[in-house]
Formats: sequence, structure tokens, C-alpha cells
Amino acid sequence: MTNPIDQTRPGQPGVDIPDARGRTGLDQTGRDLSGNPRVRVKDVRLLSSNWHVFRANTLEYQRADGVWETQHRETYDRGNGATILLYSIEKRTVLLTRQFRYPAYVNGHPDGTLIETAAGLLDDDDPLTAIRREAREETGHEIGDVVAVFEAYMSPGSVTEKLFFFAAPYSPDTRLDAGGGLADEGEEIELLEIDIDEALGRIGVDIIDAKTIMLLQWAALSGPFRRVP
Repeated sequence: MTNPIDQTRPGQPGVDIPDARGRTGLDQTGRDLSGNPRVRVKDVRLLSSNWHVFRANTLEYQRADGVWETQHRETYDRGNGATILLYSIEKRTVLLTRQFRYPAYVNGHPDGTLIETAAGLLDDDDPLTAIRREAREETGHEIGDVVAVFEAYMSPGSVTEKLFFFAAPYSPDTRLDAGGGLADEGEEIELLEIDIDEALGRIGVDIIDAKTIMLLQWAALSGPFRRVP
């Protein structure tokens, strides 16, 4: 017999009444996981769904010695994303962006302005469609052939996001507008065309964004700028 609904209890946005994005049932994610027999998800509690989703999770984990222990893990779900390195073999350059990032600013970056590869969340699109959209919005380039490089979890200790990495050539012919991002989403993006060797030399200096470092190193080790013996 199911328990009757308590009419005196106000609903929780994202659980039993829609949140600002019209979502409900956000406290159910993870409860049916069965891929790892050493993990039993016991409870999922929604902490916030103001835009992205913040959950407190209780699980039982079986250690290597067979003992089951209770663990508490918080997860931040902002959806998956995609990023792309635009490059020119002829000019030996890469096209990067520069924009203000408040989380970096509040965590000690002098001015919060980071140099990055074009990137964005998938939203409701597949990764390839999403990265074509983001490249156009941020750089103004309508990219052609795209190479899927790899996928990676960027901060798996707490953030659920998986990032899809791509690369594509650019040229004057692929640029259709000025780019710069969407002003109505608070974006103000500057484009930087940088020599690949200079970009590699700036890693750890003023190129300190993880996804950008990963794609630059890929480009030099096995991508378009690899040295062939």
C-alpha cells in the first residue's frame, strides 16, 4: 500500500513540482544504477536545481576486503559539453577565445579572464551538432570536416560532465561573421589567433584551462602539428 500524499507539505521544485526549467523527478537519477555490483545507491536528495542540478547521494560501496561501507557523495550535474580546436596547417596557427570566468576569478585568478578553445554545453543536441553551433557562435566560423579526438571526464570527483573533444581546420573562407558569443547569455568573447609553438609555450603561463591544454598537446603529439620523423 502506498503512502497517501501529504497535502500540507509544500512541493519541492525539481522533485514533485516543476523547477524553473520545467523539470521534475530530479531526485530519481542514479537510483536504478546496476552496472557495478559493488555499488548500491541508497538515497538521492536534490539540493538545488536553480539551473544545473546539485544532489546529495548516499551509497553503499563494497571494499576489496568484502566489507560494505556507507559513503556520501555530492554531485553537480551541468550536462555534458563539447570543445573544439580550430587550426590552420598553412599558417601554423590555432584559433582560441578569451573571456571572463567568474569561478576562476573567485578562486584566485588575477582578473578571471581565461584563454580557451571554443566550447559549450550540448543542451539537447548531439556532440557534433553542439560543437558546430558553439564554434559559429564564439568564433564566427562555419566549420567543415570535424575530427572527433577523444572524450574525458574533467572533474569526476564531483562534476558529472563528460566533455567531447573535437578539432577542425579553419580559414578565411570558413568565417561568416565576427563571432564573439551571445550577448543575451552574458558572453563577450575575444578571438585570438596564435602560432602553435607560441601557444604550446604559453601552457602554464596564461593558457591554464584544462581542455585547451589537452587539445594543444594532442595537436602537437598526434594531431595536425605532429612532427613526422
